[in-house]
Amino acid sequence: MVEDIRNVSAEEYWDKLREMMGADGLMTYRYLGRKVNTLDDSDTMRIRRDMRNPAGGIMAAPLAIAAPETGGFTDKATVPAPVTYTLQVLDAGRDVGEIRIRRRPIRSGRTMGFGGAEIVDAADDSRLIAVIAGTGIKIGEAPPDFRPIDDPPDIPDSPSLPPLHEAFGARRGSDGHWELPELDAKLASTSASLHLGPIHVVMETEAMDLAADSTGTDQLQVEDWNVMFTAPGTVGPFVATGDAVTGRSGRTVCRITLQDTGNRDRTVAWASATFRPA
Repeated sequence: MVEDIRNVSAEEYWDKLREMMGADGLMTYRYLGRKVNTLDDSDTMRIRRDMRNPAGGIMAAPLAIAAPETGGFTDKATVPAPVTYTLQVLDAGRDVGEIRIRRRPIRSGRTMGFGGAEIVDAADDSRLIAVIAGTGIKIGEAPPDFRPIDDPPDIPDSPSLPPLHEAFGARRGSDGHWELPELDAKLASTSASLHLGPIHVVMETEAMDLAADSTGTDQLQVEDWNVMFTAPGTVGPFVATGDAVTGRSGRTVCRITLQDTGNRDRTVAWASATFRPA
């Protein structure tokens, strides 16, 4: 059952957040090993092989999950929602085992915020992997006296790990496009809509396939990743479709639309991605 935390009483709020983010709830952060709303909200995340593309570089989705940007609003004080997200990858990080996030707040107003971050090699802070920026909105208030959730489990790196899209339940439809199943607690945010994590994952999966078809190779590295979150995804299945164009420079641009097919094909998110030959 998918619930909206804004409908919970102040007395139940923090217990409900623990439940929503726990073992039977949202999988985004705990599956990737990213600590959020814990006593130690670490600014680091390990990079496993399932977070890499066929050329060995780091994919956009894990970076976006490691450094989500909702304008500086967090679950500790608000119910946040993302609006826009941009990611520029400077270094494919083939030999990087862990990343660190350095926050660069810009401005947070009463209902809308602007923020950014740098992602660096945790073993060498001078090695810049990516730069992000984004906007977010506050769609609700959290009561005082924040109570942390448990640390995520440690999932060891292993050749047996499934691809990220498979772990998130994405599947290829009969039309060849990638889709997520109907909304459930493992995919839902605290506002009872599709979380940013599976959105990034399924849209990048579709973009990578389109780019490979356009260039004839999967040996590609994402350089730019831009997402607009246009409406809440509330039903599902959620289907990603798009197109790809390869220019004379060898760069390939993909444009992806994610639609909630269970809710009149509402557009939930739109993304553009630029890939270069690896």
